[in-house]
Order: sequence, then structure tokens, then C-alpha cells
Amino acid sequence: MTDRLAAHFVRASVLYAIAGMALGIHMAASQDHGQMPTHAHLMLFGWVGMMLYAAFYKLWPGAAEGLLPKIHAAVAHIALIGMIVGLHLIYSGSNPELGDPIAALFSTSLFANMFLFTWIVWRGTRAAAI
Repeated sequence: MTDRLAAHFVRASVLYAIAGMALGIHMAASQDHGQMPTHAHLMLFGWVGMMLYAAFYKLWPGAAEGLLPKIHAAVAHIALIGMIVGLHLIYSGSNPELGDPIAALFSTSLFANMFLFTWIVWRGTRAAAI
């Protein structure tokens, strides 16, 4: 599982980058930049965040062992996608009343998942830090 989790996050990050870039190109072509917050979150958490997760799991492969990293990976994707859906609903104006609680739920999930990742990082780097 050690290299597999790193590879999983690398592969996911480039897919999120393509989605974020496609949204950016769509905004430029339509001259409607209303989805800029959605685009920014998709690029930051999807492209950059997932790539940073990959780098961590590659540098500390022992940290990828066990159930917690699998939970971290699953929640990272579910929370990011849910947050992007909520943000899209808000900034498209199509249904901000629905988008607000969706974005709030999944952004909070993403925040909570960072605490899980923090635990994984501290646990996985303990030997190197001493």
C-alpha cells in the first residue's frame, strides 16, 4: 500500500487539475468569472492539496499503512467533490439555498480531514523528528 497511496493521490491530482483548468477555460471563453471561487478551491485542494498528500506518502511510506490513511483518502475526495458541488450551486446562482449547506458540510469535512492527516503526519514522522 505504501507506493499505491502516493500514486493514487498523484493520479487524482492531475484529474482535478484538468477539471479546474477546464473550468478556468470555460470562464475565460464565456467571459463569466462567477465560478472563480469554485475554480480556486478545485485547483488548490484538488491539484495542489492532493499532490502534497502524494509527496508526503511517498516521502514517508510507512505513514500509508493501516486504516487511517485509507479513510483520509476517501474523505479527501468525497469532501472536495461535495464542496465543489456546493460552491458551484452558490456561485452559479442556480440554487444558493441548497449550495450553502452543502458547501458548509463538505468544507467542514475537509477541515476535519486535515486533523486526521495531521495525526497521520505526526505519527508517521515521529521517528524522523527525534
